[in-house]
Amino acid sequence: MSGISQVMDVAQENDHRAPGKAGSVLTGLGKLTGSEFRLMLRDPGIFFVAFFPVVLVLVFGLLPSTSSPSEEFGGGRFIDFYLPPVLTMIIAMMALNALSGVLAAYRERGVLRRLASTPVRPVTLMLAQGLVNMLLLSSVTAVVLLLAGLAFDVPLPRQFFGFVLAFVLCVSAMFALGLLIAALAPTGKAANGIGTVAFFPLAFLAGVWTPGPLMPDVVRRISDFSPLGAGSQAMQAAWSGAFPKPLHLIVLLGFTLVVGFIASRLFRWE
Repeated sequence: MSGISQVMDVAQENDHRAPGKAGSVLTGLGKLTGSEFRLMLRDPGIFFVAFFPVVLVLVFGLLPSTSSPSEEFGGGRFIDFYLPPVLTMIIAMMALNALSGVLAAYRERGVLRRLASTPVRPVTLMLAQGLVNMLLLSSVTAVVLLLAGLAFDVPLPRQFFGFVLAFVLCVSAMFALGLLIAALAPTGKAANGIGTVAFFPLAFLAGVWTPGPLMPDVVRRISDFSPLGAGSQAMQAAWSGAFPKPLHLIVLLGFTLVVGFIASRLFRWE
């Protein structure tokens, strides 16, 4: 059964319920979330998102040059500084490709327009997408942290509340950017293309290719004002035991509110 058929079947099952009833909304959200989760698991690209970060941690944890103390990292190890960029990379792939591509494709194929005529509104589908993406993000993050800790003795963030706050704000900022791409892209393929183009400079500023301590000062200053750069540095601060800098949290919150507002104004249901 196609993804469109599954989504529309969920909507049609709720047609007999009175619009606006809390039970109908919750039932529709629950069923759509389950449907979207099953569709996500059938997408080959999701396995790349889930396993590529794990492979990166394994590679850098096993290489002697990246798992041994280095003067470049103040006596620390490369692997100890690389987890925040890896986590931001996972967030970026989910937001810029998975989330934006699916929503743009649903609008292109008329799914959102058809949902608008049922008690299960298009916004319910957006909430379901957000839930399944957040579930996958949380699961992959937990696996990466456990693997790094158990296999390579990488400690958990010492400022755990600061880490959770930075992680959640980074997710919200990037999801807002993903929604903006979905709002502007005419097709699902266009959304994936735009997301891929945006991914590389944002990931560079997050330290995916050049971790923060090795970045030139000018690049680090620029990264302070990018969503992934601010998120990566905020999580790195929490890992070191310090609370994230207010600048980085403000940047993440600003992207969430400003970009999210623009996306909501530009988003078209058909």
